[in-house]
Amino acid sequence: MRLERKQRDYWRRNLRMTAWLLAVWFVVTFVVSYFARELSEINVFGFPLGFYMGAQGAPLIYLLIICWYARYMNQLDRE
Repeated sequence: MRLERKQRDYWRRNLRMTAWLLAVWFVVTFVVSYFARELSEINVFGFPLGFYMGAQGAPLIYLLIICWYARYMNQLDRE
């Protein structure tokens, strides 16, 4: 019984983290693209934010999502 409770807790925490990271992915992929014209008025390092997010920002955030998930799951596995 104790193992079953741990497995359910592990799975619940895994699903919660996956949902949060998918929400971040959705915002970066679709919401930023939808508001690209409005974001073009903001400059980052001399480039419009819409261009920056499409060219460099989104892939960097995707990489951070992967790293965060791997680190979180390693920590969860140790517990």
